[in-house]
Amino acid sequence: MPLFIVAIGIILLLILITGFKLNTFVSLIIVSFVVSLALGMPMEKVVTSIEAGLGGTLGHIALIFGLGAMLGRLIADAGGAQRIAMTLINKFGEKRIQWAVVVASFIVGIALFFEVGLVLLIPIVFSIAKELRASILHLGIPMAAALLATHSFLPPHPGPTVIAGEYGADIGLVLLYGIIVAIPTVIIAGPLYTKMAKKIVPDAFKKTGNIASLGEQKTFKLNETPGFGISVLTAMFPVLLMSISTILDMIQKSVGFEDDTTIEIIRLIGNPSSAMLISLILAFYTMGIARNTPIKEVMNSCTSSIAAIGMMLLIIGGGGAFKQVLIDGGVGDYVAELFKGTSMSPIILAWVVAALLRISLGSATVAAISTAGLVIPMLSQYDANLALVTLATGAGSAICSHVNDAGFWMIKEYFGLSMKETFSTWTILSTITSIAGLGFILLLDASLTISIMLIISISLVAMYFSIFNQPFKQSKDKSDVLDV
Repeated sequence: MPLFIVAIGIILLLILITGFKLNTFVSLIIVSFVVSLALGMPMEKVVTSIEAGLGGTLGHIALIFGLGAMLGRLIADAGGAQRIAMTLINKFGEKRIQWAVVVASFIVGIALFFEVGLVLLIPIVFSIAKELRASILHLGIPMAAALLATHSFLPPHPGPTVIAGEYGADIGLVLLYGIIVAIPTVIIAGPLYTKMAKKIVPDAFKKTGNIASLGEQKTFKLNETPGFGISVLTAMFPVLLMSISTILDMIQKSVGFEDDTTIEIIRLIGNPSSAMLISLILAFYTMGIARNTPIKEVMNSCTSSIAAIGMMLLIIGGGGAFKQVLIDGGVGDYVAELFKGTSMSPIILAWVVAALLRISLGSATVAAISTAGLVIPMLSQYDANLALVTLATGAGSAICSHVNDAGFWMIKEYFGLSMKETFSTWTILSTITSIAGLGFILLLDASLTISIMLIISISLVAMYFSIFNQPFKQSKDKSDVLDV
């Protein structure tokens, strides 16, 4: 019965969002009220549960999310993201242009949220494709794969950040494992799948796309942008700080040395909130003061970044409210009881639940947060690696992006694809990202050392087939020439 009520709640959420076109946050709060009452929660506890879920979720993520948005906007507004992309493209050369796009998108994707990274990188991809007389989709699929993987697996993106907090996972460990999982996943879903997509929908690779809806994009001459090294350092700085702290903890557990003041300071610096704050302060200098940008202009970039994520924060909070209702209403305990004594891994369960919610709801972030309400009560029954359960939830929430996901329509419109072509490229790409990600997560769960070696081997083999089996060639077909 509890699962039936949850199913009705999800259907109601779909009707409110897609049928009545209600705001997602408002819809989540309405459904949270309805589901909590249907589950038989005492009326005096309904509002308390919703407030606790919303406040608890935002209390954990707001600082990281807000500082991360500011950092990404500063890098973009200073031209740092463009410098990273163009430098890598120039270094890799025409034959390896896909890999330049992959690496650039991965680095930019760590610092920028999916939609922002997409809007920022698409004009660059279009201009490069036009110059090389290449298909925009030849470069667009690897770009989208890298952005989706960083969005699904790597903090400070909202999904993995929130879920790590809900599960009690070490966010630094999530980041390290996430990078290990994301790299081979991007190779498979990006450059390798591009080859297959060309056979499935060859006409899609002749499309010229349309980015008129993006408006006039701010462009920079390379000599006006920050240096490549400082741009990469600024974008990757929070990753470096969190990684150092996590590696220190791993060494301490294996060696067994005691804490001292130095270690405590490193831990403080490596805390996600501290790391984001320190990185933002660094960006104030590298992306602003060092370039003689007035501090007022730097602060304007920060302000505009927060305005852009305001509704996203509320939606995340709404997802947290729905999650808490599922827990307080006993749904999580009910699911835990159903699976009691079974051998199903919590990693697989988290992936399945997140995948079903993603397909139903569209929003990867809402699907991931809602999954926590069903999975958390189960975790006490297993000696599970919480970082890997977090990543499995992220992988499940990436699956099968279709018509109820904003990303689906962004890809369709920007690349000028038909519905069939969008399903055959973006939807399959997102599904490959999800399934491949789960596969690598399960490998890590089986044996960390062996898995890392296998993942490296798989990545190298995939790179070989992608790079050397079919080198990039300039198109001689007039239909491939872009008009942007």
